[in-house]
Amino acid sequence: MTQFSVPWKQSPPLEYRGPARGIVALARMVYTMATPIVSRFPGPILLGAIIGGTLLVWAHWMLFGFVETIAASDVNGAAHSVWGQTLTTAEIGAYLDAHSIVASGILKYLLWPLQLELLRDLVGLGAIFGLFNLIPVYAIWWERKVAGRIQSRMGPMRVGGWHGWAQSFADGVKLVGKEDLVPEQADAMLFRVAPYLAFVPSLLAFLCLPLGSYWVFRNVDVALIFIIAMVGVEVVGVIVAGWASNNKWSVYGAMREACQMVSYEIPMTTVLLIPIMTAGTLNMVQIGDMQTGGWFSWNAFHNPFTFIAFITYYIASLANCKRAPFDLPESESELVAGFHTEYSGFRWALFFFAEYAAMFVVSALAVTLFLGAWHTPIPATWAFEEDSIVKIFLNGVLFSSPFWFIFKCFIFIYIQLWIRWTLPRIRIDQVLYSCVQVMFPIACVALVGHAVWMVLLDGTVFSDIIRWILGLLTAAVTFGFLSVAAFGYRNGRQMVGYLAVKQLPGA
Repeated sequence: MTQFSVPWKQSPPLEYRGPARGIVALARMVYTMATPIVSRFPGPILLGAIIGGTLLVWAHWMLFGFVETIAASDVNGAAHSVWGQTLTTAEIGAYLDAHSIVASGILKYLLWPLQLELLRDLVGLGAIFGLFNLIPVYAIWWERKVAGRIQSRMGPMRVGGWHGWAQSFADGVKLVGKEDLVPEQADAMLFRVAPYLAFVPSLLAFLCLPLGSYWVFRNVDVALIFIIAMVGVEVVGVIVAGWASNNKWSVYGAMREACQMVSYEIPMTTVLLIPIMTAGTLNMVQIGDMQTGGWFSWNAFHNPFTFIAFITYYIASLANCKRAPFDLPESESELVAGFHTEYSGFRWALFFFAEYAAMFVVSALAVTLFLGAWHTPIPATWAFEEDSIVKIFLNGVLFSSPFWFIFKCFIFIYIQLWIRWTLPRIRIDQVLYSCVQVMFPIACVALVGHAVWMVLLDGTVFSDIIRWILGLLTAAVTFGFLSVAAFGYRNGRQMVGYLAVKQLPGA
């Protein structure tokens, strides 16, 4: 039999030029140095990173608190209001000498710039931007691992050496190095601007998002309205991207996005009026601080209508974030990639980051308005008197801290990932039907029912009994899910047979 061979021409190695070349070189160096260390000590590194990040934020809080103490004190007989007047280095040095602080001669020059509000804002913006970038990077890797587990696979395992921990960073380097293509028949200006119209509003939503009673960049009275507005502006970027691409699949996805997001914003904002009515304020910090009484004081268990409002909001938030089963604007099985079909490289990454950041924002709203914000299920009245650093630390671990806020948010992000890889996509007519004919009537009934409840039953014994029943039922359901998850983790191979693969420890 005659054999034919095709003379394949070997393509030359890919060469990076300009800024991409330096980024790729730096990434290769970091990868080469970090891979053997992470592969050998993955657990201690992860634990150390969590503890180190927590201590860094804590040190930042204590440092600025110390400067506020100096600014509010009577230094050299001249009293200053907090941040009302900038202290001189001599006045700061006098305060340090009066309290016998070591190295006051150098420390006074280091503390003086910390009085400036501009510097404080820059530090806060740096922290927000870091959190904004870290959440999508981790969530993208996490979604791949969750999808692998649900499909009896392992997900990323190679890049970085330990469960593919560097996969997102490798993808980021690849996207930055890819060519930025603009279709010939596209509207070039709108095509380039659209990703930023989706990316920037998601970033701005973090400015008023409280992670704790004192952990918020701007604590404004209309924070909730501002966050909802920023989340809603993202639809403009999607519509512009689809229209400017001059691609029929992109236009279909953009029109679906317009119908879907605009429709589901109505029931979503309607049910958000319910926790506002309960708290009597739009200030998210105040709403969070009103839920310090433990599990049964959370707004979701206040009455049956607040519980319905919580479920309705979370379902509507899935549609608002374009998450399955409402991912019609992308729908790879029918629209190639939907509104961002023509995008590649860095601009495509902006859409990706905006989606995962919006997932965190809507989860944060659910946690703040319905599920105790940054408080644990243990009542804050049991907290220790903060007369030492150890007790402050214990109060943060056991009762209230930004750690618990982020932990709750990631629980809801996990639920979004779980739903995506479990439920099938529904049709666009079913999406709109469920909004107009199901979600919105439920939201209106919940709003009216909550108003009647507050007038007639709020504060009565019957209301307290209903609150305890709702809290106990939710606790029982949560415990049941955890039990099923633990059983599945322990007996995974027996449940799915030979499809399951024994993963490395800690998977």
